[in-house]
Amino acid sequence: QVHLVESGGGLVQAGGSLTLSCTVIGSNSSSYAMRWYRQPPGGLRDYVASIGRGGNRLYADSVKGRFTISRDDSKNTMYLQMNSLKPEDTAVYYCNIPAYWGQGTRVTVSS
Repeated sequence: QVHLVESGGGLVQAGGSLTLSCTVIGSNSSSYAMRWYRQPPGGLRDYVASIGRGGNRLYADSVKGRFTISRDDSKNTMYLQMNSLKPEDTAVYYCNIPAYWGQGTRVTVSS
């Protein structure tokens, strides 16, 4: 059975950085395009970034230039490096591969 396990969330001040990780358990990450989503308090789950099997990257406009998505298929893991964090980046961050979601990791950015 496939599971996604996120980690790396926490509390950070505005302007700070965090790196999230998402590890695929029970399958090979190299088989999938992988995505990050986030859901702010009281809000809807929104797309953040994606990385294809060949490494092509796409970003939501709200994070472009601040966030970097990457993957290391030797570790079955995807990353999201988040720099210049803003209070509006506060959310639960979820990783996604087709048909599967992680449990989420909470990011809180204080002003």
